[in-house]
Amino acid sequence: MHAFDVLGDPVRRRILELLADGELTSGGISDVIRAEFGISQPAVSQHLKVLRDNGFATVRPAGTRRLYAVDPRPLREVDQWLDGFRRFWTPPLHALATELARGKRERRDQAQ
Repeated sequence: MHAFDVLGDPVRRRILELLADGELTSGGISDVIRAEFGISQPAVSQHLKVLRDNGFATVRPAGTRRLYAVDPRPLREVDQWLDGFRRFWTPPLHALATELARGKRERRDQAQ
């Protein structure tokens, strides 16, 4: 499965967001995803399998639990691919930052 196919699913993106803060148990992931998306535990397990099989997540046993973590390698590959497109949004973001700073400065000057 291509990286963008893996990341194209909102459930899998949310799982990665959860894992970005650190390791979580499969049960902890399942609880959050089931509450937010209303899907079954087997469906969550299938999404975790897709993430594992495609290198986006790792799993390790810890006693009777299974701890999941993000594997950053495929995300780095996606980021490298996106580098070629950053020129489309970087200058407008810099311009926005300049305008925001100008507005703050003007409000500060008016308050004095």
